[in-house]
Amino acid sequence: MTLKEAAERAERLRAAIETHNRHYYIENKPVISDFEYDLLLQELAGIERLFPSLIVATSPTQRVGSDRTREFTQVAHRYAMLSLGNTYSTDEIRDFDSRIRRSLDDEPEYVCELKFDGTAIGLTYLNGRLHQAVTRGDGEYGDDVTANVRTIPSIPPQLPPGEWPHEFEIRGEILMPFHAFERLNNQRAAHGAPPFANPRNAAAGSLKLLDSRIVAHRGLECFLYHILGENLPADNHFDNLRKAAQWGFRISEQMTKCRTLDEISTFIRHWDEARKTLPYATDGVVIKVNSLAQQQQLGLTAKSPRWATAFKFKAEQGITELLSVDFQVGRTGAITPVANLQPLQLAGTTVKRASLHNADQIALLDIRLHDMVIVEKGGEIIPKIVGVDHSQRKAGSPPFHYITQCPECAATLIRDEGEAKHYCPNDAHCPPQILGKILHFASRRAMNINAGEATIEMLYREGLIKNVADLYLLKKEHLRHFHNWGEKSAENFITSIAASVQAPFAKALYALGIRYVGETTAKKLADALPSIDAIAKANLDQLLAVDEIGERIAQSIIHYFADENNRTLIARLRHAGIRMTNEAQAPRTAALTGMVFVITGTLSRPREDIKALIEQHGGRVAADISAKTTHLLAGLNAGSKLARAKKAGIKIISEQEYAELLNIQR
Repeated sequence: MTLKEAAERAERLRAAIETHNRHYYIENKPVISDFEYDLLLQELAGIERLFPSLIVATSPTQRVGSDRTREFTQVAHRYAMLSLGNTYSTDEIRDFDSRIRRSLDDEPEYVCELKFDGTAIGLTYLNGRLHQAVTRGDGEYGDDVTANVRTIPSIPPQLPPGEWPHEFEIRGEILMPFHAFERLNNQRAAHGAPPFANPRNAAAGSLKLLDSRIVAHRGLECFLYHILGENLPADNHFDNLRKAAQWGFRISEQMTKCRTLDEISTFIRHWDEARKTLPYATDGVVIKVNSLAQQQQLGLTAKSPRWATAFKFKAEQGITELLSVDFQVGRTGAITPVANLQPLQLAGTTVKRASLHNADQIALLDIRLHDMVIVEKGGEIIPKIVGVDHSQRKAGSPPFHYITQCPECAATLIRDEGEAKHYCPNDAHCPPQILGKILHFASRRAMNINAGEATIEMLYREGLIKNVADLYLLKKEHLRHFHNWGEKSAENFITSIAASVQAPFAKALYALGIRYVGETTAKKLADALPSIDAIAKANLDQLLAVDEIGERIAQSIIHYFADENNRTLIARLRHAGIRMTNEAQAPRTAALTGMVFVITGTLSRPREDIKALIEQHGGRVAADISAKTTHLLAGLNAGSKLARAKKAGIKIISEQEYAELLNIQR
């Protein structure tokens, strides 16, 4: 693999992972299993190891997926809220144990716990009273959902008299038991609302409701599994959790200390089967080093603690009848076949639909209508068909014929060489593609327009917008007659549309939704060809000369600008005031010229803001420590990078010292 090929593949992987992060963390509608997601992440990490120059600070390998939203106050985590690395085999558990033992002077003791399938929460207590509840967010900042969390009966608002620390944080998982999940979906069906796909989505969605009175009736529960703070009662994880149980927290009884791999394997084998009897969803086992001193010695990576890992259970399977197949059309025109099934119980929920992926997969498995198919709930989230019981096939069953026309607009489907999926080429008039493009354009990482999916769908359905340029024609009076639209909400929406015209050119370019052009590619394009006109006129050779752009991306860009509809749309966006040139400013000063910074730990402002300011003053920001690093900007809970910087003799500065370097106020 050449550097250019690697760059192109890495960009596609980053774009795919960011899309799946949005589905999982923000929309609570994951479309692939945890295992499939991890494969994408592992492939990207492998490319970045082979080609370190491709590592960027915004890469999914360098940060935690985010569930932050605009509706809640953003709070900085005092301790970074990281995710766990996943393992899927006993060999990987053995590798984990070997790494631990090589890094420690003394024998480790482990604690094995069930991995709950819910949404992470951090609870801060002051003087025994619940002070604040914050979601994981992006690991550095999360949403303040204290009002909603106070409605959950298993979270004590006030601790009973005891010897708890003056201030501490306890973390856990908010989940929805199966009985509450079934009740909620029955209620939604009765009111014509779409059901939640699984209890995890239902719990995450409930926690982000703006009315805590509704949350109180959702039946949420919470298990706690980690305590942070000073003056904790014990020097080990297990005893601290046992003490927390005495303070009134719900701590899982399925928690065991283990010293050997055999003991860990026994725990995993037992709960792989016994979990099916539990009233809530679990998807694995978490293995943690018990000693807090050893945890400190092992440290953290940018994404996860080195002293813990999660073993994911093998997906549960069942057999049921394939009744019919629907075909969904995505934002880019990609066609996804979805099977409608005779309902079956799988991993605690009723499964009625499953992914069929693409035409090749259907042909490979020789799937036919009314076959008895093997359904697997991959990662305990998204069901998929993995096989057929041919012994139960009815005589004379005809082969399945994949569609040749778009189910939404009847356009003839195409399939590009090397692509697994079929596509609808009618992107200017196919309704799901138009709606998907508008949603992408308005998203936080694009134009950051304050509108949820339901709002955009309503505006499109009512004919108020037919493309992204129509957003800039909306007025408050267009919205007032719609249900639930008050004066203030309409004003906020229109204001956010007006504010979006200030987005940098690179974001506007990304927002257009050109196939294969993710955030990083858009920025590279904006830097190399600093206007929409320059990009539109660029030939193949000029585009290929841009860093990280290969032939497929280049051809996609050329195809986009060859379409008169797209050129008209861009003209309308330009007229609305959208920035169509790169107005990158020269450095404010040369105060940081020649300095290379690495940023670690929790800081008072987002890293992207700090990175931008460093670059504006002539400095550079790198993802990891190297021989070129001159400064480590260290916030709270700095972890392993701090230790490595000290060892390498790199100058370590606080956020205050960084501000003093620039002679600015924080």
